[in-house]
Amino acid sequence: MSRQFTTERELPLPERRSRPLTRPLDPAEGGVAPGRSYSVLVVDDSRMQRRIICAQLRTLGYSVREAESGDEALAACAAHPPDFVISDWMMPGMDGPEFCRRFRQMERESYGYFLLLTAKSDRGEIAAGFDSGADDFLTKPVQSEELRARLAAGARVLRMEAELVEKNALLLGTLAELQEVYEAVDKDLIEARKLQQSLVKERFRQFGASQVSLLLRPSGHVGGDLVGFFPVGDDRLAIYAIDVSGHGVASALMTARLSSYFASSMPDRNVALGQGDDGLIACHPPAEVARRLNLISLAEMATDTYFTMLFAEIDLASGAVRMVQAGHPHPLIQRKGGRIERLGEGGPPVGLIEEAPFADLSVTLAPGDRLLFISDGITECENPSGQMLEEAGLERLVRRNAGLTGQGFLEALTWDLATYADGEEFGDDISAVLFEYGGPRAAKG
Repeated sequence: MSRQFTTERELPLPERRSRPLTRPLDPAEGGVAPGRSYSVLVVDDSRMQRRIICAQLRTLGYSVREAESGDEALAACAAHPPDFVISDWMMPGMDGPEFCRRFRQMERESYGYFLLLTAKSDRGEIAAGFDSGADDFLTKPVQSEELRARLAAGARVLRMEAELVEKNALLLGTLAELQEVYEAVDKDLIEARKLQQSLVKERFRQFGASQVSLLLRPSGHVGGDLVGFFPVGDDRLAIYAIDVSGHGVASALMTARLSSYFASSMPDRNVALGQGDDGLIACHPPAEVARRLNLISLAEMATDTYFTMLFAEIDLASGAVRMVQAGHPHPLIQRKGGRIERLGEGGPPVGLIEEAPFADLSVTLAPGDRLLFISDGITECENPSGQMLEEAGLERLVRRNAGLTGQGFLEALTWDLATYADGEEFGDDISAVLFEYGGPRAAKG
């Protein structure tokens, strides 16, 4: 009957020597992954201890170097930074914790995993080792399985660090590209803002004793508000205020398109103009202007964008006003004595509903009265508490600045609005048209 051997020491010597020092390597358990060779610096004043650990490391597939003191180890780290350091705690001169502190102060492109080799087990001493910058500990005498496990944990940390560095580099590169794109877009938007502002060629014009003033202030680079005016023959004036839904480039392009429909004084190039029975240029009824723009918006522009509008024709001789309100905030009249009247019933927006019912409304201005169109960026302006100004708040501001006229009135209104919002940045575009009627003499202006 053959003898059964139960321990390695019972094996015959030749058979013991033929067995591998460790079981087959598995990268997930501490072996070096194919194509990746981690380097380890072993620091110990005991030559025998260094040889034992180095032999174990080479068996696991690591690239190994040695140093017998902290000073020699620092020089080795400066010349060829290792992935791992295994350092004895107790060494003459510079001990392991002090070497670890000096190691952490060195500039490196990647992280170095540091293990302290010690027989210490006191919690306070272990804490001191961590405070010096150590990542883990190995207990003496070093066992192969423990060494494998500690290095496997460190390798996972190094792999994660390498992945983070790679992803961070990719992120930084992407951010740099995005910054270049942003700067190009920002430059284009600045130019677009200039072009949009140029759509309002005049901010003020005198018509004899009467005058019209405009305010246009986008909340961003470009906006969706549009204001303007144009004379109709010698004795009439058309004014308008438009607010395109949404913000940004799409809205700005829409305002540019709409501006072109009012830019000319020729009937074939201005949607609001036609020929009267006398053969002279005349303005279509305001409701008809809204209807025409509604058809154009739905049939030609083919976009989900719509807009609100106030359009009025003013007889400069009599002060008679015909206007249409298409979803825009109510127009205000401030009479010469200070009384404020709110006009209109709302009406549907333009470009949203086919066959939308637009209706004219009429009012007459007396000398000293003024007519104000504003965008909802004014009535919906919020204070720091989130409370909107609303129409009642607007009326308070109008009364407060009743003694001002023209651009002075609009500048004061903007200032008061910024004060209400506790800053000069508004959440929406700000626009207004102010017409101040001076009397029949304007018919000759």
